[in-house]
Amino acid sequence: MIDPRAVIDPSARLDAGVTIGAFAVIGPQVEIGAGTRVGPHAVVQGPARIGRDNRIFQFASIGGIPQDKKYGGEPTWIEIGDRNTFFEFVTVNRGTAQDRGRTVIGSDNWIMAYVHIAHDCVLGNNVIMANNATLAGHVTIEDWAILGGFTKVHQFCRIGAHGFTGMNVDLSRDVPPYVMVSGTPAEPRGINSEGMQRRNFTAEQIRNVKHAYRILYRSDLRLEEALEKLRVLAANQPEVSCLVKFLEVSQRSIMR
Repeated sequence: MIDPRAVIDPSARLDAGVTIGAFAVIGPQVEIGAGTRVGPHAVVQGPARIGRDNRIFQFASIGGIPQDKKYGGEPTWIEIGDRNTFFEFVTVNRGTAQDRGRTVIGSDNWIMAYVHIAHDCVLGNNVIMANNATLAGHVTIEDWAILGGFTKVHQFCRIGAHGFTGMNVDLSRDVPPYVMVSGTPAEPRGINSEGMQRRNFTAEQIRNVKHAYRILYRSDLRLEEALEKLRVLAANQPEVSCLVKFLEVSQRSIMR
């Protein structure tokens, strides 16, 4: 399952079910789980832990050093879960000692060609990043978020669960859960109701989130005032509770 033209460091630990293509390079301190396929000319550098049944296509680069001048060669990591797909020319960098020391990618994510995921980013599960989407360092993307092509995300920003960005969007603040953002400059455009329907949210849950969106974006309330109203709703509406928790920990404020 390993092409004889691949270059594998002796310290790499590969499950017997791993496939490595021609001229791929697997560096030291790399662990790869069963069923993962690394395409030709792809590079995986360590320290890195990669789970099961991932697909890393040709010319992707996973686990490179952080593109951060403060990085001084510290032993930082990248951790990747299961069943992720990394298409051609995707780049994912390791963490830095100045943050958590690792870049973390969950499971079942779909990372399209030319995407860049910088140091210390955290991706949840079932995230889609379309072609050329770019994350600066320290970005968090929660479960089921979708980033349109050429989306660019500033350092330390967060995109909430089920959030959605249109094509060629520049984000310098957080995008709350469920919210769709598009345009130049980027503006909130409503909630991702189509995505919620696909993920089996009930009609009532979607109505609750729409009501919460109107409070947050259409009521002319200050953010603190809107948050107080949302806390009342969240007591009986778990889908709104997710939104409240996000707003309570937002450090860069939100797209509003």
